Amino acid sequence: MNPFKNLTKKEWLLYSISLAVVAVSNILTGDIDPVNLAATLIGVTALIFIAKGDVWGQILTVFFAILYSITSCRFHYWGEMITYMGMTAPIAAMSVISWLRHPYEKGKNVVKIHKMSGKQIALMMALAISVTVLFYFVLKYFETPNLIISTVSITTSFLASYLMLFRNSYYALAYAANDVVLITLWVLATLTDIAYLPMILCFTMFFINDLYGFISWKKREKEQGIDNKQ
Repeated sequence: MNPFKNLTKKEWLLYSISLAVVAVSNILTGDIDPVNLAATLIGVTALIFIAKGDVWGQILTVFFAILYSITSCRFHYWGEMITYMGMTAPIAAMSVISWLRHPYEKGKNVVKIHKMSGKQIALMMALAISVTVLFYFVLKYFETPNLIISTVSITTSFLASYLMLFRNSYYALAYAANDVVLITLWVLATLTDIAYLPMILCFTMFFINDLYGFISWKKREKEQGIDNKQ
């Protein structure tokens, strides 16, 4: 099934602008990095499908996580590398299975949105605190640049991945928060090397796409008759 045929005119516009921004930003640096370019293009493509609740978004997220980890490794952002290779990619892979097992309608790629229980939320918060504390010391040991910001990035990434796995609309807000953190990280990196400018624009577009994703999922909640207040 071709996932592109389900995009609306507004989604095509958002997607086209996102592709153009990240592609042009790579060209303007004067030294196109194939890994950066591929990561940013795949990333914005994944987000437009995730906003649709389409499992293809999760599949593409796995590839984005791998490529983004390579970019992060180059600048010694060990937190980002560990987070995306050790958490985002595996959870995205698990989300593929979860989403395929919970379609809203049989034979379609639209996922059924889930209302999280109090126990699931409590477990999420407990795990988030544990992950944050653990990785703070791990990143400190490896002398990770911008330690505090990198640690916050891990927390927001974990929350977003957890909510994504459980098919919850608030994944988008967690990812939007993570986007703000990552924009800050890559601004600092770009001050050292202009080649990282595309990552700033990439996550700026991610932020816009994640906000759209939240709006899209909230509308879909009403369509699915789900009261997801929490």
